[in-house]
Amino acid sequence: MTLLYIVLATFAGGLLSVLVAASLTVGVLTRLVKSLVSLSAGILLGTSLLNVLPEAFESRTAQPQTLFAVLLAGLLFFWLLEKVELYRHTHHHEDDGHHHHHHFDAEQAGRGGLTVLVGDSIHNFCDGAIIAAAFLADTKLGFATALAIVAHEIPQEVGDYIVLLNAGLSRAKALLFNAISGMASVVGGVLGYFLIGGFEGALPYLLVAAASSFIYISVADLLPQLQRRLAWRDTFAQVAWLGVGLGVAFAVSQMLHGAH
Repeated sequence: MTLLYIVLATFAGGLLSVLVAASLTVGVLTRLVKSLVSLSAGILLGTSLLNVLPEAFESRTAQPQTLFAVLLAGLLFFWLLEKVELYRHTHHHEDDGHHHHHHFDAEQAGRGGLTVLVGDSIHNFCDGAIIAAAFLADTKLGFATALAIVAHEIPQEVGDYIVLLNAGLSRAKALLFNAISGMASVVGGVLGYFLIGGFEGALPYLLVAAASSFIYISVADLLPQLQRRLAWRDTFAQVAWLGVGLGVAFAVSQMLHGAH
């Protein structure tokens, strides 16, 4: 049953993002991404700090100093992956109000969209492994982690879809690339289930590594996007969506605490 949960959870992120992208216009998607970035920042930060890290530190076999060392190593690892453009979480495109130059999306897409496809596939594979580790530790934690990843996957994949469209790809091909990269999450989840399942002692460290991914994405990519000067209504909307995300994560943490 755990494997089924992992497959369904990893499949959901890619499927939902493709369905959202296929059903809405680029203009609507651009406005939607702005709100979802704030929401996903709150969910990712709240899930990592209120759910995943507490679960890892409740382990009696792992030393806190070692877990903090893993957290530090994870943050540096994801920074290096992004540095070599192998860990993409794109929400930026020419029409997002960040004053990108005219050929920005074409450069982001790379030759035939290969850069987007490879970078997102690696990112999604890591997300799948993270979901597997969370489900193996605790089913409710798995659902909470999957919720956080799905909340982030939708604006990420929609952002990539817009980049690919603006780079000249057809709607069908852009959706196909999104679907292919999304399936990497399923592969990561299934492999994670079989590889991690035999090493239960490693679960606290894997959960901390997962939390480092969430924290890095939130602090390095999402929150800086919310720092731009905006009209007070837009600022209020950002704070409100961020608060909703944190509220969701807090509610889930209360459920997890009650389970213990």
